[in-house]
Amino acid sequence: MDSTLKEMRDGKSVLDIDPKSAVGGGVEDVYGEDRATEDQLVTPWTLSVASGYSLLRDPQYNKGLAFTEKERDAHYLRGLLPPTVSSQQLQVKKLMHSIRQYQVPLQKYMAMMELQERNERLFYKLLVDNVEELLPIVYTPTVGEACQKYGSIFKRPQGLYISLKEKGKILEVLKNWPVKSIQVIVVTDGERILGLGDLGCQGMGIPVGKLSLYTALGGVRPSACLPVTIDVGTNNEQLLKDEFYIGLRQRRATGKEYSELLDEFMSAVKQNYGEKVLIQFEDFANHNAFELLAKYGRSHLVFNDDIQGTAAVVLSGVVAALKLVGGTLDKHTFLFLGAGEAGTGIAELIALEMSKQTKTPVEETRKKIWLVDSKGLIVSSRKDSLQHFKKPWAHEHEPVKDLLHAVKAIKPTVLIGSSGVGRTFTKEVIEALASCNDKPVIMALSNPTSQSECTAEEAYTWTKGRAIFASGSPFDPVEYDGKCYVPGQSNNAYIFPGLGLGLVISGAIRVHDEMLLAASESLAALTANVAAKAYELGVATRLPRPENLIKYAESCMYTPLYRNYR
Repeated sequence: MDSTLKEMRDGKSVLDIDPKSAVGGGVEDVYGEDRATEDQLVTPWTLSVASGYSLLRDPQYNKGLAFTEKERDAHYLRGLLPPTVSSQQLQVKKLMHSIRQYQVPLQKYMAMMELQERNERLFYKLLVDNVEELLPIVYTPTVGEACQKYGSIFKRPQGLYISLKEKGKILEVLKNWPVKSIQVIVVTDGERILGLGDLGCQGMGIPVGKLSLYTALGGVRPSACLPVTIDVGTNNEQLLKDEFYIGLRQRRATGKEYSELLDEFMSAVKQNYGEKVLIQFEDFANHNAFELLAKYGRSHLVFNDDIQGTAAVVLSGVVAALKLVGGTLDKHTFLFLGAGEAGTGIAELIALEMSKQTKTPVEETRKKIWLVDSKGLIVSSRKDSLQHFKKPWAHEHEPVKDLLHAVKAIKPTVLIGSSGVGRTFTKEVIEALASCNDKPVIMALSNPTSQSECTAEEAYTWTKGRAIFASGSPFDPVEYDGKCYVPGQSNNAYIFPGLGLGLVISGAIRVHDEMLLAASESLAALTANVAAKAYELGVATRLPRPENLIKYAESCMYTPLYRNYR
């Protein structure tokens, strides 16, 4: 992937700057959290913190009814709480019962956010213990609807909002954040939120959700996480007319004004938090995503989840699926619908892994991978009109106008959708794929569920149960021909928390392709064992539970961080 960005860096790689990681790692037990004991479950008071009524209003330290008799005396809580002492486990049971009463996913999302705002420790305990049930609530697909309605449901600010009004003062804004030791920042400008388009300032739901998973799945303490939204306006007319919209009411800034604001932000982050802070770019539009990654990849510890995270998790899923299908990567042909940051990022990482396995130049392995965009198959005759990130995928072939004809012409073994357009894997497309494959691999990756290229039921039905299927957002199990198929979920949540944890702990100061390949290979090894067993039992392939991220982080030579919230 770095090889693709070299053209934008005048031929330089991230490794040309400094191939060595910093010494000592990036984790410091600032708040004494890792020294907590069973007798003292809250953070030891090594720093001055609130007591009494103020303590109950501090989400970082509030325990609600779980404060013991001794703690109530020590922190002036007598009379401020009912007399009963309720264990954290009992609180979890009560809250899960309450959340399950809601029928609408957005209501569950709002209940979880309200909990996070009043009792952070209980929020993460609830999420960690019920990750499979709550992951679709705090993350995709529900977070997409939350972003669309963020202005209407907004109650209390989470994270930092940096707009054009703060230009020239961004360092001061960063200093307004109460925590001085930050390890992970997730930042968005809201221009391409999932498959929902430009949601402007309301895209803040994405950084908040991502960082919740950094803690629940990766073990990064919440106080070390900072969600940021860069507000340069929005081109969404509906939002501009919405009286409840919380962002700048203007068209998006572009060009010099945009780049100067981003440059000031990146410089201020490095100045305020140091070299080792991880900055994760999230949901930037294609035209900015590649440029930002190319520009700051040599000077900052940056990671684009849409380009690199998606690529890593999909590569691991493909490698695991081949255990069922048979053959090595280089024996298969890949066809993508969608040639944006996700599609080209996945394609490049597959080509790199193929090159690594076969000792063949990546320019050659790219020829096994084909991409279809809105104008049809990307071929060499279109090269002059293509955006720079599409040009490596322009191969010699006659023009093909649409996906169906591309499937018939290329005869792929693996079909991957990253178009952001729902129901584009039609019955005709999938039947054409199935006609030339015993076990067609179908990955409908676009989020949220409404934007998925096909449903799990469609994939299994139209292939007569032969598909190896995965999607970006979860689908319910499918009954077909007497068998239960449990759809796999090829979601970035399986990669970015563990990869981010590894970067923080190792003290890395740059992200390079070998890290992504190591994460993919380790996750694939876990996945393959699960998938093979599932297929034997007559169900579809499925990725391991998200909490197993800690295992693959360890297998990537990263020492997992002890999680207080377990």
